[in-house]
Amino acid sequence: MANRHGGQVLIDQLSINGCERVFCVPGESYLAALDGLYGQPQIQTVVCRQEGGAAMMAEAYGKLTGRPGVCFVTRGPGATNASAGVHIAQQDSTPMILFIGQIDRGYVDREAFQEVDFRQMFQPLAKWVASIDSAERIPEYISRAYHTAVSGRPGPVVLVLPEDMLAQQVDVADAKSAVAIRNKPGVADIGAVVDILAGATRPIVIVGGGDWSASASYALMAFAERWSLPVVAEFRCQDYIDNHHPSYVGDLGLGINPKLFERVVASDVILCIGARLGEMPSNAYSLLDIPNPGQKFIHIHPSTDELGRVYRPDVGIVATAPAFTAGLQDLALQPRAEWREWTEAGRRDYLAHIVPPAATTSPDLGCIVSWLSTRLSGDAIITNGAGLYTATVQRHYQYGAYRSQLAPIAGSMGYGLPAAIGAKLQQPDKTVVCFAGDGCFLMTGQELATVMQYEVRIIIIVVNNSMYGTIRKHQQREFPGRVVATELRNPDFAAYARSFGLDGQLVTATDAFPAAFERAFVQPTAALIEVQIS
Repeated sequence: MANRHGGQVLIDQLSINGCERVFCVPGESYLAALDGLYGQPQIQTVVCRQEGGAAMMAEAYGKLTGRPGVCFVTRGPGATNASAGVHIAQQDSTPMILFIGQIDRGYVDREAFQEVDFRQMFQPLAKWVASIDSAERIPEYISRAYHTAVSGRPGPVVLVLPEDMLAQQVDVADAKSAVAIRNKPGVADIGAVVDILAGATRPIVIVGGGDWSASASYALMAFAERWSLPVVAEFRCQDYIDNHHPSYVGDLGLGINPKLFERVVASDVILCIGARLGEMPSNAYSLLDIPNPGQKFIHIHPSTDELGRVYRPDVGIVATAPAFTAGLQDLALQPRAEWREWTEAGRRDYLAHIVPPAATTSPDLGCIVSWLSTRLSGDAIITNGAGLYTATVQRHYQYGAYRSQLAPIAGSMGYGLPAAIGAKLQQPDKTVVCFAGDGCFLMTGQELATVMQYEVRIIIIVVNNSMYGTIRKHQQREFPGRVVATELRNPDFAAYARSFGLDGQLVTATDAFPAAFERAFVQPTAALIEVQIS
């Protein structure tokens, strides 16, 4: 196509690569790209109210689909706000592309209006950061961005767009759509896994990381059931296996079941598929010995950079989770009776752990989450941000289908609401429920305006304890009785929701929650339920 401005060339490349939706806060620095989106039927433009929310929506899209979520923001404060979503994508191994409008090329290094050197700023936060300084090279850069975001360990790419470059008229050919590069295990790799598993008496499978799929989840469950192996999910990867499956024995993360911790320590073989076993799932790196785990350690990961980075594997295989789990179906391995007993004992410990303890206050969040787990269908999507309330959700809710949990491994507050918006826009027929603490919700609460504008019918549960609870907990442990900076005075959250034309309710007793939820469930609009806890 001859004589297109750079903004149009860019949007055409996104369309070629199957981009369905872009999340943005508009800025004068990328007007030509916005013009390229005008009248573009293949791509929905979702305008958000703050760049952090927009980037988190794009990250949630990447989690849900396995394809890069796309976000556009302006220079300076727009980019710095969006960095929160980029950090989540990096730590959560999520494919994402952030486009940043930038000053004219001729103004660089003068500290022009809102000038930032984004190569330096985003280099530690992203897989690749680049500035497109010639409109003729836009197809090349977009192709590389898509390849980089999804290949190996998935992650975020940041592309900087000088304003005058986007306005440049060029005659350039489009690039072909990107093709993801996938690493697959060889026959010898599978054989090495068989050899080690065959000698195990107390094996455990740990799953996590990025680049999974529904097919990988099904293959994992079939493998685990066939060989009577216990499966443990890494921090906030609980939906990689149906939590009702007899092989599922719990998750590694905050508030870990002590019996599960002991079980992993007592195991003699660990088959780790996709997981990095970072600080949170390893309980501050106390779960396994470093660098030599006490167990035989089989580590499968899509990136060579991760294998041997912290834990020295007995067998290290560069492969994606879908490719590896597909190869497991043909394993010539005989299950053992002790494996079945080992797995059944782990399952009993898990089922006991998810029962809420006797309530001492009302509302009791554990009872509410447990009720909700039985009320919702297995493919309902649950989102959350960060805070003490998340440990309760993760402990008592049983996730069903793959990608029914959208939660930040990076531990970012404010994630739940933008993630719920991104999820509902992508899968409008599914029930989407967002959990947020009072502090967490107000990090991105302005995105209720996005909910209103695009009629995103989600249910938001705000758990209000009038404090930054996680920090208060640490504060009381380290400096007992010296409380500072953790008390919050909050608005009426239900009234806040109603001001956007949404349904808003207040719950002050455990037994009042089911009726409130049922009212919210049938509302024609999104709904917010404020649950006031002690």
